[in-house]
Amino acid sequence: MEAVSLDITDTPPVPVHVAIIMDGNGRWAKARGLPRTVGHRQGAESVRRAVESSVKLGIRYLTLYGFSSENWKRPASEVKDLMGLLRVYLKSEVSKLHKQGVQFRIIGDRSSLADDIVELIEGAEKKTSDNTTLTLTIALSYGGRAEISDAARRIAEDVLAGKLDAQSITEESFEGYLYTHDIPDPDLLIRTSGEQRISNFLLWQLAYAEFVFIDTLWPEFSFEDMEQAVQDFQCRERRYGNAGG
Repeated sequence: MEAVSLDITDTPPVPVHVAIIMDGNGRWAKARGLPRTVGHRQGAESVRRAVESSVKLGIRYLTLYGFSSENWKRPASEVKDLMGLLRVYLKSEVSKLHKQGVQFRIIGDRSSLADDIVELIEGAEKKTSDNTTLTLTIALSYGGRAEISDAARRIAEDVLAGKLDAQSITEESFEGYLYTHDIPDPDLLIRTSGEQRISNFLLWQLAYAEFVFIDTLWPEFSFEDMEQAVQDFQCRERRYGNAGG
């Protein structure tokens, strides 16, 4: 798919990396008297629209909060349905993503996932590993605090093993132990459904991201929503702690 950038004369560039907290599937279904599962299925359609929108707008990295480590506490029937939906997505969408030039990745705790799901993930990642149009990362069984504590543990192990000098640890070297060590930090975070919190998502990586909160429920997320969020981002002055102009 050919990218159509929003850039025009005197307009700031689009964000390189957009992260999205996909919220509102359950409320969308409840408002229509439908099971939550239907909301999740409709939300999967919005994932496709978000990918297509990112490609059209020239965004290079898209990271979606798919299933948090806390989501395992949901009713067993809902978790089962979500895992079933994930299986369907991995089987049906990866070839389409590959044709679009999308690289597919998963970050999070894979040890909590069923073996067949892990096998599907590994196959999808391998198949799309050389694609460069867009990097799609799904945070699955993911928690920001868990990611940071895991990085700290592995750093401690390397220090004890003599592989790393504790005095040489910097922010840059710490980032090398994060799940996202090989991609840039998000420039823009979007959260749907009107909620205004980050819910343990990319706690380190979002340090200097611009936040856009929209009322749209995730199953209704559209190209226009993505475009408007990008335009909001382009109006921001990003100072990274420096004094403004």
